[in-house]
Amino acid sequence: MAKQPSGDRYRNLTRRAVLLGGGQAALMAVLVGRMYQLQVVDSQQYQLLAENNRIDARLISPLRGRIFDRNGEELATNRLSYRVSIIAEQTTDTMATLRHLATLLPLSDGQMAGIIKRLKRSRSFLPVTVAENLSWEEFARVNANLADLPGVYPDAGQSRFYPHPEDFTLLVGYVGPVTEKELLDLPDDPAFLLPEFRMGKRGLERVFNDALRGQAGTRQVEVNALGREIRELARDDGQPGQDLRLTIDRELQRFSMGRMGEQSASAVVMDIHSGEVLVMASAPGFDGNDFNHGISQENWQGLLNDPRKPLLNKAVQGRFPPGSTFKMVVAMAALEAGLINKNTKVRCDGKVPYGDHTFHCWKDEGHGQVDLIGALEQSCDVYFYELAKKLDVDRIADMATRFGLGELTGIEVDGEVSGIVPTKAWKQRQLGERWHQGETLNISIGQGYMLSTPLQLAVMTARIANGGVAVEPTLIRQDPLLVDQSLEGPGKLNISARNLLLIQQGMEAVMDGRQGTARSSQLRNSPVRMAGKTGTAQVRRISQQEREEGLRKDNEKPWVERDHALFVAYVPVEKPTYAISVVVEHGGGGSAVAAPIAHDIVEKLLEKDPSHALGPKNGDSQEIAAVGGADV
Repeated sequence: MAKQPSGDRYRNLTRRAVLLGGGQAALMAVLVGRMYQLQVVDSQQYQLLAENNRIDARLISPLRGRIFDRNGEELATNRLSYRVSIIAEQTTDTMATLRHLATLLPLSDGQMAGIIKRLKRSRSFLPVTVAENLSWEEFARVNANLADLPGVYPDAGQSRFYPHPEDFTLLVGYVGPVTEKELLDLPDDPAFLLPEFRMGKRGLERVFNDALRGQAGTRQVEVNALGREIRELARDDGQPGQDLRLTIDRELQRFSMGRMGEQSASAVVMDIHSGEVLVMASAPGFDGNDFNHGISQENWQGLLNDPRKPLLNKAVQGRFPPGSTFKMVVAMAALEAGLINKNTKVRCDGKVPYGDHTFHCWKDEGHGQVDLIGALEQSCDVYFYELAKKLDVDRIADMATRFGLGELTGIEVDGEVSGIVPTKAWKQRQLGERWHQGETLNISIGQGYMLSTPLQLAVMTARIANGGVAVEPTLIRQDPLLVDQSLEGPGKLNISARNLLLIQQGMEAVMDGRQGTARSSQLRNSPVRMAGKTGTAQVRRISQQEREEGLRKDNEKPWVERDHALFVAYVPVEKPTYAISVVVEHGGGGSAVAAPIAHDIVEKLLEKDPSHALGPKNGDSQEIAAVGGADV
């Protein structure tokens, strides 16, 4: 074989070297270019990514606004709460982690099932609360075992707390976690997904939820490669919710609840001029704190099955026949129609035949000859039966509506019902039947289809006491400096002040008259006088056979068959300021049960408001008399 010339070999070597060098140079250029791209051109982007791996931005649940009574006492507040959460995507085995946690914390099978359910429906990167309101020992135990609990985060936050739950839960309400159904109706806000976020479920917490909940904040924390928080770098607590100032008096409300005890009852006290409600009590109460973190099934069923209906705010949701407390409205309708005057008398023999029915008075032997004042004083049923024979039911309904019955009052609490003030059109619409005049006789003593709430009875009484001003109740305390003085106040009822004065005199006789049905509940330890009206509402019709065999006393009947006890009043007589209504469900007689409760509440009220303790100032009585002589 012939040898290749050395020159050719040199040329081939040089060509290879050039190609190899060129390739190396191109590769180096690519590497240098890429390094320049990463380190210079895209440096900010990758620095940001690195920072995002090192720094984690987390939402802070907003601090909920507090709720105060009229004197600045807290009714709903926030307190420090130790809790433990878990983030599913940061733990390799969620179930193993939960089982380990169950050895450190008292987690029941039901709680474990609830946690697993929330983990399944929650996004994997969001924390899910495992336990709240931990003791310091439980909280410390979890922290000591964090190395074996990947994805678990113990922290301290704020939890809703009600200092006086038994007395205020039905009014103030309570909060709870956001449900999936609620999320569908809420605006798109990631704060709603926070495990510690709570929204109002009942009462004022629900009505004023948007104002109370505030705006979420953020915090920046430095984390390690496992996502474990190392330190907090920055924090913005967001905007706390607005505080709410109520007209309610905490001490008076607590006293009222205690006075009603375990009875199924309600009491309302309101200022007859401003409409401010000082007491809105519904018994029995229950602990709203249980709902904040999830009430147990056992406690929930206990509340649902209690025949006294503790979950019902009876002040605005309880509908009761007003009984004889309605007689003032019927009397006013007759007076305004010109059918009676102060001296119109009726003979009561204990019963009135009408058609094929006999309508009985509560007093079997009758009251004899009675006028309007005497009929109210002794609560004579026959007197009002005779009025009902002459009165059209629609005329009674019109007067009842003017005094605030049968309509929503507009009070700032959820679930209010309107009650029923029947008319001819109402019966035709609801039952498809025409009205019978005999039904008007039932209505005249607050029975039959007639239903009202304790709040409506307080409004009715306030409008009687304030001279026929259409005052409306409110629970929100207004700063006098912020009230628009150009706005007109409540209107008038367009009724005769002279006729209204007769009704007031009848209510005074109920308390002070020799035969007054509430004479035993006079304010004997005070120079202040109270005007009122008792009521006893039957829950079932009494048959003729029962009357012949002898009526059983209330304490001999099953609880559900006992009469409702009612009482309404205003105080002081000389210069009316407050109205009160008390309804005791299946309590018996109004004079024996409801009136003594009202008496004690009023005494407590006067103790708290000593401006009325010495009776009217000079000139007050003359001023009232002068107002009574004019038409409103």
